[in-house]
Amino acid sequence: MQKQLLLFDIGGSSVKRGIWNGETLIQLDKMKTPGTWEEMKTLFLETLEGLPDQSFAGVAISSPGAVDAEKGIINGISAVPYIHGFPIKKELETLFNLPVAIQNDANCAALAELWKGNAQGAKDVGFVIIGSGIGGALILDGKLYTGHNLFGGEFGYQVVDLNSLATLSDLGSPIKMAKRYAEKKGDGLGYTSEHVFELAESGDSDAVEAVEQFHTALSVGIFNLLVSINPEKVLIGGGISRREGLVPALRAKVAQLTESKGAGDLQYELEVCKYFNDSNLIGAAYQFKIENDQL
Repeated sequence: MQKQLLLFDIGGSSVKRGIWNGETLIQLDKMKTPGTWEEMKTLFLETLEGLPDQSFAGVAISSPGAVDAEKGIINGISAVPYIHGFPIKKELETLFNLPVAIQNDANCAALAELWKGNAQGAKDVGFVIIGSGIGGALILDGKLYTGHNLFGGEFGYQVVDLNSLATLSDLGSPIKMAKRYAEKKGDGLGYTSEHVFELAESGDSDAVEAVEQFHTALSVGIFNLLVSINPEKVLIGGGISRREGLVPALRAKVAQLTESKGAGDLQYELEVCKYFNDSNLIGAAYQFKIENDQL
């Protein structure tokens, strides 16, 4: 019987926990993200100790930030500041007394799709992961591409508005879209992106404008990806990717851009990721497989 992997997906608001049994993901639960590194280590250890009947080959972690998987350090910045700038992998291997693999969350989503999802069999794929900002990842020649400074696939940094110098993360985030709409209304109501979409469908002109800007920004980002990398596929991830009508709207806008800008000969597929919110945990398991060849 294959040994299992204990999995964690660190996010700004919650930490998801799961087990990879060699074939499928067993979702455990999620907990509020701790406020300190010591509290995070306690959560990790209590999770392991709470599964005394399980035998684990190791621990695999999906994390925000510029993860240097080889050196075991998380560079850059993220919504979880205390995980950055020290040999985190080594410290966790001591904590668990098990091998540990750690990879960036968007890269994990890409690895999950490459391994068992909608990128299987493809050589070149771009991933646009939509959330509080825009995460991204690149598969080139069938392998994860991270770039010289681990910035490969960071599509959210694209400047998509020359007047404001707003980035794709600024204008392509549904959370920030809702915030801008609320500021424009100024009525003190707590609008979510779902509210804005519903209001747009009912004909609210400000909501229609907000959704149009949201779709346009994402389409420009995807167009730039297509003409820069020329991938076979672009896969859309994040919770918003479940929204009916999002991908058809993006397909139509990207097609308009490719035709109007002389790139109509581009051949590509634009679709959603298969695993949605489970992709980070599954991709972390694949990162462990890549490093240890044990699954």
